[in-house]
Amino acid sequence: MKNDNMKNQYRINEQIRVREVRIVGEGGSTVPTRQALDMAHDQGVDLVEISPNANPPVCRLIDYSKFLYQQKKRQKEMKAKQVKVEVKEIRFGPQTDEHDYQFKLKHAKEFLEDGNKVRAYVFFRGRSILFKEQGEVLLLRFANDLEEYGKVEGMPSLEGKKMFLYLAPKKAGVAKKSQQARDREASIAEAKEAEKQQAEHAPSNGGLFANAKISADVLKKLTESEDE
Repeated sequence: MKNDNMKNQYRINEQIRVREVRIVGEGGSTVPTRQALDMAHDQGVDLVEISPNANPPVCRLIDYSKFLYQQKKRQKEMKAKQVKVEVKEIRFGPQTDEHDYQFKLKHAKEFLEDGNKVRAYVFFRGRSILFKEQGEVLLLRFANDLEEYGKVEGMPSLEGKKMFLYLAPKKAGVAKKSQQARDREASIAEAKEAEKQQAEHAPSNGGLFANAKISADVLKKLTESEDE
C-alpha cells in the first residue's frame, strides 16, 4: 500500500502534460515536454516530475524504479537519524535514604546524558502523605544536583499520591563546557609549537629570554580562556 502511494506521488512520461519542463542534470535547461520525452526514450529511462510546483516543473531523466528505490532509501535514512526521546522514571519514597538517593541520581545523570527526559516522583503510601513537604524538598534537591545535566520543566506538583518533577536534557551546557576545554587545549598546542620554532631559530644566548616570554604567553592565554 505504501509503495502504491509513493508511485502515485510522481507523474512520469505522458502523465506530464505541461508545455515545457526544466531537466535536472542537463545543465538545468528548459525544454519542451515533447523534447524531454524524446530524450528519455533515447536514453532508455523515464521522465520523472520531481517538483511540479516550480515554474516550469522540474524533472529528472532516470529509471523510475531506481528513482523510487532512492526515495525509499532516503526516507529510511532520515527516519534512522531522528532522535527518539524517551521518558525515564525515577521513583522515590518520602524518606529515601542517602545511599538510595545517590544511586538514583547516578542513573538520572546517565539518562539525561543519553538525551532522554526524566520524570522523577515521590510516592506517598498511606499516611506518608503527611510528609509531602519532605517529598518536595527531595525533588528540589534532585533538580539542583542535576542542574549541569538537565533543566526543570516545571516545579514539583502533587497528582493523587504522587509528586512529580520533570527534567529535560541540557545538551547545550555540556557542549559549551567541552568547547572551552578544546579552546584551552588548542592554546596550549599553539604555544608549544611556537616555543619549538623559537628554540630552533633563536640564538643560543637568547634562549632563556625567549622561553620566558613564551611561557608568559601560555599563562596569559590560559587565564583568558578560563575567565571566559
